[in-house]
Amino acid sequence: MAPKRPKGAGAFPKPVEWSAPKPPDPSELYAALDLGTNSCRMLIAQPKGSQFHVVDSFSKSVQLGSGLERSGRLSRASMNRTIQALRVCHQKLSRHEVRHMRLVATEACRRASNARDFIRQVKRETGLDLEVIQPEEEARLAVISCAPLVSTKTEQLLVVDIGGGSTELVWIDLSSVPNRERPRAIMRLHAGFHTSVSPFTAAKVVDWISVPLGVATLRDQFSDVEDDAARYALMSWFFEENLAEFAPYKDEQAREGFQIVGTSGTVTTVAASHLGLKRYDRTKVDGLRMTSDQIEKVINRYLELGPAGRYRDPRIGQDRQALIMSGSAILQALLRCWPTDRLSVADRGLREGLLYAQMCSHGVLEDGPY
Repeated sequence: MAPKRPKGAGAFPKPVEWSAPKPPDPSELYAALDLGTNSCRMLIAQPKGSQFHVVDSFSKSVQLGSGLERSGRLSRASMNRTIQALRVCHQKLSRHEVRHMRLVATEACRRASNARDFIRQVKRETGLDLEVIQPEEEARLAVISCAPLVSTKTEQLLVVDIGGGSTELVWIDLSSVPNRERPRAIMRLHAGFHTSVSPFTAAKVVDWISVPLGVATLRDQFSDVEDDAARYALMSWFFEENLAEFAPYKDEQAREGFQIVGTSGTVTTVAASHLGLKRYDRTKVDGLRMTSDQIEKVINRYLELGPAGRYRDPRIGQDRQALIMSGSAILQALLRCWPTDRLSVADRGLREGLLYAQMCSHGVLEDGPY
C-alpha cells in the first residue's frame, strides 16, 4: 500500500543529506615512522592545541632483527616481512597526501652489516626514504614524547625506553626549573640535550646511555638456557651489569621528588596485567603510576604461568609472549637500582617524539601546558 501524503504538503519532506567529515588539509598533516628491531610503527597526526590528533596509524611485528645476534646481518626473510609492512605505510602516506614526515630506523639498522643495502631496497620497492638515527637522538625523542606525564613536583627524572634492540635511559635534573614549567622544559629538549638556554628554566641532562640490549637482543643472548626462571634471572643481572657506567647508578637518590617514566610494550603490558584488563585500553594504561611492589607481583605471576601460560594470557598476546620475560628482566633490573613508588607508564615513544619535534620546529603547536 502506498504511504499517505502528509496533510498540507505537496510532497514528502526532503530527506536530510548526510555529508562525510571534511578530511584534514594535507598541509597540516605530519607522519612519524619508527622501524625498530621488532616492530614497524607509524602515526599520521594533525596539530591540535599543544597536542596532536591522530588521523591514522599502523603497527606490525616484523622481527627485523631476527637472527642478527648470530649473523650480524638482516636476514632475507626478515627484510621481506618488513618491506611488506612498509608498503602498507606508503599506501597510507599516499592516501592522506602527507607532506611532512620523518621515517626512521634504529638499532637493527645501526648494527647490521647489510643495513645500507636494505635501506636502498626499501627505497626501490616502496618509495620510502628511511633514515637511520643515532642513539642520542632516539633517547631524546623518547624523552620529549613523555613530557605530558612529567609531574610538576618532579625534581629528578629518569626516562627509560625499552626497545627491541636497545634500551635508552636519560637522567634529567629539573630542580632549577619552576614547578609549572617542568613538563614544558622537557619539550624544549627537542632541539638537543645540550641546547643553550637559561639555566633557570632548563632541564639539565645529567647523563644518558644507550644499552645495546632490548627485549629481542637480550632474549637471543640467553636462548640456550632452558630453565625459564634461570634464564629470567640471568637476563636481569646481565642487563644490570651493563648499567655500571651510567652515572646515577653510583649515586644515592632521594625517593622524594624522583620519578621514572617507562615507555615500551613491556611496561604497558605489565600495566595491563596489573589492572586485570581483558582487552587493552590505552586510556587506562597511559599515565598510570605503579609501585615497585606492584610490578614485581606481576612479573612473579608471569614466572608462575610459564611459557605456555603466558602464551594463552590475553593481556600479553601471542606476538609479545616470547619477549615479555626479557623485557621484565630489564624492568626489574632498573627497579633494583632505583626503587620507586612513582613509575609512570607511557603508552608513547619514538613516534610521538618525532611528531612533537617536527611540530615544534614548525611552530604549529600552541605554547600551552603539555
